[in-house]
Amino acid sequence: MRRRELIKGIAGSVAAWPVAVRAQQGTLAVIGLMSSRSPEDSQTVLGAFRKGLSEGGQVEGKNVVIEFRWARGDFGRLPAFATELVSKRVAVIVAAGGDVSGLAAKAATSTIPIVFASADPIKSGLVASLNRPVENATGVYILANALESKRLGLLHELFFPSATPFGVLLDPKFPPANLGASELRAAAGTIGQPLTFLNASTDAELDATFAALTQQHVTAMLLIGSPFFDTRRDKIITFAAHQKLPTMYHFREYVVDGGLMSYGPSLGETYREVGIYAARILNGAMPADLPVVESTKLELVINLKTAKTLGLTIPASFLSLADDLID
Repeated sequence: MRRRELIKGIAGSVAAWPVAVRAQQGTLAVIGLMSSRSPEDSQTVLGAFRKGLSEGGQVEGKNVVIEFRWARGDFGRLPAFATELVSKRVAVIVAAGGDVSGLAAKAATSTIPIVFASADPIKSGLVASLNRPVENATGVYILANALESKRLGLLHELFFPSATPFGVLLDPKFPPANLGASELRAAAGTIGQPLTFLNASTDAELDATFAALTQQHVTAMLLIGSPFFDTRRDKIITFAAHQKLPTMYHFREYVVDGGLMSYGPSLGETYREVGIYAARILNGAMPADLPVVESTKLELVINLKTAKTLGLTIPASFLSLADDLID
């Protein structure tokens, strides 16, 4: 496992709307970035976000500064973050880490532009239409929890036939995860794969889930995506390694850090698109004129070293499906 260094937020001048910001000589525009995740698990995506900003001519420290607010998996902190950023009259709010962040931002302001990364912006109520957001929020539709049946299918294919259950880790406090769980149950019934669901929304519950899993005979484990799990990535990967439990994740970052495999969207591409939209708004665009971008880049990533450590032989036919193999 790799240790990740803390990302420090850069404090800067307070700014209002983009046009007003540009009219003030020597004043930098301020982006308020609030996330349900943590800086430790967001290094890669922050780099992609800054890349998107720079592609739009907005460079951190040169003509824009970013004020960070990190919930570290505690979604209850997000409304206060949004209220605080609104009071600072930031030029744009970037709501990262799922629908919960975007909804908190939207509840706090109907005027300051919001750029979100959402698992389903229509179902969550962030926008009424992908093509015409209409109000002050737009962003990226990231296919994450909508892929649970595909992840289950891949795991089932790898271990077929298996009469023993797969363990499923679920954060019931993350609304999109509950929709993913419903999809997963339906898919499991279709292919006849038993599942054991275990809920965890706090560290104590996660520890209890780990204890329960050590007592149950499960063939493999599957995570239903949640920012809470993302902030505990190292802990989950370490548990799976100690228990020699093959696990399917939703983002490649888990696999890079030692998890077995993942199937899901490219977070790097998603956050680059978020950065591009934030830059366009700082350059004068209105959210209502920016259609929600659909994140279409999906990838199956397999860690071959982890497979060897687990004593797992992955057939060549399965490996051929992978978009990336990590040695």
